[in-house]
Amino acid sequence: MKFQANRDVFSEAVSFAVKLLPQRTTLPILSGVLIQATETGLILSSFDYEVSAQTEIAADVEETGTVLVSGRLLAEIASRLPNAPVRFSTEESRIVVSSGSASFTLLSMPVEEYPSIPQISSESGLVPAEEFAAAVAQVAVAASRDDVTPVITGVQLEVSENSLGLVATDRYRVAVREINWDGGSNTSSEPITALVPARTLQEVGKTFGNAGNISVAITNTDDRELIAFTANKKTVTSLLIKGNFPPVRRLFPDTIENYAVMNTAELIEATRRVALVLEREAALRYSFSPDGLTLEAIGSEQAQASETIDAVLTGDEIVVSLKPQFLLDGLGAVHSEFVRISFTRTENPNKPGPVLITSQSSKEQPGADSYKYLLQPNLLLR
Repeated sequence: MKFQANRDVFSEAVSFAVKLLPQRTTLPILSGVLIQATETGLILSSFDYEVSAQTEIAADVEETGTVLVSGRLLAEIASRLPNAPVRFSTEESRIVVSSGSASFTLLSMPVEEYPSIPQISSESGLVPAEEFAAAVAQVAVAASRDDVTPVITGVQLEVSENSLGLVATDRYRVAVREINWDGGSNTSSEPITALVPARTLQEVGKTFGNAGNISVAITNTDDRELIAFTANKKTVTSLLIKGNFPPVRRLFPDTIENYAVMNTAELIEATRRVALVLEREAALRYSFSPDGLTLEAIGSEQAQASETIDAVLTGDEIVVSLKPQFLLDGLGAVHSEFVRISFTRTENPNKPGPVLITSQSSKEQPGADSYKYLLQPNLLLR
């Protein structure tokens, strides 16, 4: 095997291939990157039985062949090579990677022991890449990081005729967003769902955010349910999480009469300031009245803080206690100058219901996007 490739193109391809590989693996061979040199260029692949990445790049190939090499090491080497074409050659079990006057010799790994990369033949539909990346960033933050309950560590994708819904929850909050979906000729009256690991989906969003359109395929082969994302000669596949995602959409009320509107940046800055005196896991007290919003923090006997900002209240005065980081996660996903915080009710008048965070174009006009973030108040401080 022998080829020459553009340094930046090669480095970016290796980096993409290893990005989703686990930091540690019980099978060292799964930490490798498979490089296939064909007459038309290179195919770089990685696979750890749960997620795979594959990309094609142009290269001047003198001798075709296939080799398996340590992925992270090759990625580090490629990113630090001099600004000159990369020359890559193999001789028996050794690989020589050189650029300019720099040269590295690496040991190859046994290709015959490497698992077969999943192949996805069908396409389910297309999504706008920029819109998809923004939606993933908004919703995935609400996914659980606790592996004890795997079903809520994912983002549920819900495909209907012409829209794709994204839903995530960690029991304390729920985030949802709808974006456009083009199913092409694959029109089906049956809705399709896919529960994708949040970390994988976040990497897909970052990688394909500027790709124009992303082709999405959901398939069931050999008793393995997979989803594949493809754009710009790059493909990521992921094993779907098995289990029933909780029916959290029913928690969102149809209408709310009691809400407040305020400047998003002002609320973020005030929350960060007042939270400085809080102990870990403590909540901030938010008091909404016709005079505005007052934030209060009782950190300890030595430290307390409060601040008042402008807010336009519709309906009754209300006091809620919220974990500041959970609130900031929701506010950070609202891409509008103003934000609306709506207050739901429970049967107990002394127990507030979840607060609903949505975008607001102006003090009077609701936002145009479909993003919704439902946050449970911290009842311990009530």
